[in-house]
Amino acid sequence: MEKAFLRKQMINTLEQLPKKRKQKKERLMQQMLFASQAWQNASSIGVIRALPFEFDTQPIFAQAIKENKRIAVPKTIDKALHFFEVDGDTLYQKSAFGVEEPISEKAALHLDLVLVPGLIFSTTGYRIGFGGGYYDRFLANYRGKTISLAFSEQINDAWQPEAFDIPVDKIITDSYDVTNEGAVR
Repeated sequence: MEKAFLRKQMINTLEQLPKKRKQKKERLMQQMLFASQAWQNASSIGVIRALPFEFDTQPIFAQAIKENKRIAVPKTIDKALHFFEVDGDTLYQKSAFGVEEPISEKAALHLDLVLVPGLIFSTTGYRIGFGGGYYDRFLANYRGKTISLAFSEQINDAWQPEAFDIPVDKIITDSYDVTNEGAVR
């Protein structure tokens, strides 16, 4: 299937997800994330400020602050993704894509864990994002751990990754974990 069609279809599916059901799924996935070895070993985490239909990342920010982890939020500069360290006082502005980006200029030096967003995920760890290729370009040189948080509705193997697509190490869903080796746990 064509990626543009799949993106549009998934955004519609996510927008239709009942609020209480979405929140229940998010709480379950947060528990799995916070219990994961990657989270527990990370002292610095890269994470987006989510759009309303995406997985709500605000509780992740709160937990990271509670655990004294450094948090960085991505910002697009010259078609590249750069992460900037943020805190509770950071101001944000909406990008051309409607995503909140930090006004901060405090670059994150190293990220132990990046929570990689996406719209559609394969059981082998590949993802379809919004089509800009920002994360794939970033991940090509990133050597830390990667996890994606995806509702079970977002798991779909009816598409083929392209040569430039980079899989994440692990996908946590509300129904099971998926590693990039294709093993469902």
